Amino acid sequence: MDEHAPPSAHWQRTRRLSGWLLLLWLLTTFCATFFARELAGLNLFGWPLSFYLAAQGGCLVYLAILGIYAWRMRRLDRQWRRQHDQERP
Repeated sequence: MDEHAPPSAHWQRTRRLSGWLLLLWLLTTFCATFFARELAGLNLFGWPLSFYLAAQGGCLVYLAILGIYAWRMRRLDRQWRRQHDQERP
């Protein structure tokens, strides 16, 4: 295989998906801590809203990121496998 050949579309999609999900992870982590002071004035069941966002909301977003990654990668791998099998003689 040529070292200077462009990467396949499968790997481009994989990297793009990983990049977007890492950006979402970074924004979730950053926003929960950066805006904690502003949200500390709001209470939910006697606890500051920032507590719930950091403790529960972040975990839910992280689980969603894992689920989206697994679901989308399964679809991308199946597409690649179908295309790869069609190219074989």
